Amino acid sequence: MHKIFVNLKRFEVPRRAGGLCPTDNPVKWIESVMEETVAFGLGSLEAVQLTYMLPEGLVAPAVNRLSQFTPSETRRLAIGCQGVHWEDIRPGKNFGAFTTSLPAASARNLGATWAIIGHSEERKAKLQIMQAFDPAIQSDAELRAKANAAVNGLVQAEVRNALEDGLNVLMCVGETAEERGEGTLDEQKPRIEQVLAAQVKAGLASVAEAGTGRDFVIGYEPVWAIGPGKTPPGKEYISFVSSLIKTIGKESFGIDPTVVYGGGLKEENAAMIASIETIGGGLVGLTRFTGEIGFDVEGLRKIIEKYLG
Repeated sequence: MHKIFVNLKRFEVPRRAGGLCPTDNPVKWIESVMEETVAFGLGSLEAVQLTYMLPEGLVAPAVNRLSQFTPSETRRLAIGCQGVHWEDIRPGKNFGAFTTSLPAASARNLGATWAIIGHSEERKAKLQIMQAFDPAIQSDAELRAKANAAVNGLVQAEVRNALEDGLNVLMCVGETAEERGEGTLDEQKPRIEQVLAAQVKAGLASVAEAGTGRDFVIGYEPVWAIGPGKTPPGKEYISFVSSLIKTIGKESFGIDPTVVYGGGLKEENAAMIASIETIGGGLVGLTRFTGEIGFDVEGLRKIIEKYLG
């Protein structure tokens, strides 16, 4: 089963206000996205599990709209949230004093069945908070290493909470340009392995602890290649990294994780990504990258068709 994820970032904000939602009513828009997804038959594909990762405010409307279709039309569709807090609501403990944060228990009760955790933007934000308290982290390699270890620890707690609350998890990992360094791929491999091993092991430790049997997928994000004008990695690079991640999982925890390409699954690269044996899917961000950038279900359908060949 191929796993395709769609991460709709600031689609609850209209374009006129700086976001990406093409209408002034994001709730109506996400309902229309669900309707089109079902109309194109993307919720009943035999070979694909399709999951939309949504901002908190769009989770319930999407879940409610999907509930109005028959189970056969939506059996391969799921709704996820964009991260959970590293602390959680527990009976007899914290009732929910987490203002501005989304506990895993809240996401589950909104109707989400997946959570994307450890996205490069999330990891960057956590690191920036630490740098605000100690600017030396930016220039001191030893302090930066400790800060990154702390970020991995927070991501680990988020994964554990999500799994324990019954959510499936897409955990993102990836190296920055600084962490990858210069040189050939063979010269970069030891540095890449060091970064990814720490991130992957942190997440898999929570999988081993939780023991819930929930789905756990690792999304590889080459952070250095994300953004306008940047060159994405080729097949050899992605093959090396995805094989490395699976090897770390098997050797350290006896777990063979599904790995998806999180650097942006597009119509242009879908066939190449699908040809990599150690890759089991991908993460879609946008479907239009020129003119008025954005997302549409027709574009998603084309990406999936290219991926399936």
